[in-house]
Amino acid sequence: MILKDTFTLKNGIRVPKLGLGTWQIPEGEEAYNSTKWALEAGYRHIDTAMAYGNEASVGRAIKDSGIPREDIFVTTKLPAQMKGYDIAHECFQKSLKSLDMDYIDLYLIHAPWPWSDIGRDCTVGNIDCWRAFEEIYDSGKVKAIGISNFEPKHTEPILAMCKYVPMVNQIRFHIGDRQEEVVDYCNKNEILITAYSPLATGRILNDKAIVEMASKYNVTTAQLCIRYCLQKDMVVIPKSTKKERIISNADVDFVFDDEDMKFLDRL
Repeated sequence: MILKDTFTLKNGIRVPKLGLGTWQIPEGEEAYNSTKWALEAGYRHIDTAMAYGNEASVGRAIKDSGIPREDIFVTTKLPAQMKGYDIAHECFQKSLKSLDMDYIDLYLIHAPWPWSDIGRDCTVGNIDCWRAFEEIYDSGKVKAIGISNFEPKHTEPILAMCKYVPMVNQIRFHIGDRQEEVVDYCNKNEILITAYSPLATGRILNDKAIVEMASKYNVTTAQLCIRYCLQKDMVVIPKSTKKERIISNADVDFVFDDEDMKFLDRL
């Protein structure tokens, strides 16, 4: 069953292959219930971020679940605009407090540049953030550290100075948008990919070719899109606020044959 399957990072930490993404889920009842339903369905990986504004509700749902903390893998992120050594430490402490946890499983730099200024050169700031990340990692307050939305040109300066190579890169990845250069680079450097927006925020679910192939495998188009990413050996974090879809999104224990994977690669 996919909810019990994990990848193992280079430091031995195990990451559940399928998680719940909480981007665009508001703080309060929606974030709480989505997390609660996912945990009840057997999910053990929850992805949030300070920028999402829902850490408190996610943390409360995890605590209220009664599931031992060590059995749940929690990812959160340093806001994209926060560049610097001190601010990275400060934000991490704030996330710990918001989540009401003693430690976080995976902490990521949310993006190489502020979302309001995409493309800006923040190399120095990212290096300073990474120094803080390595200290947090050494403290034991986080089990793994990584990056998000980083291309090779953003990652190279960190690799040139780091004590610990980023363990994960969380990127947008779905059928039709595969970021092959980034994926190949991460594979070469043993950086595990996490695929967010595997459903392209719903934009590809009615694509004729995807609908036809989903029918062939007797699955939903959402299940097809999630399985595609899993079969690329990536962690996948589909987002939903609907209980039935959260459950359905985990029913992906089918396998594409090679020809169908090649067909999907060409879309």
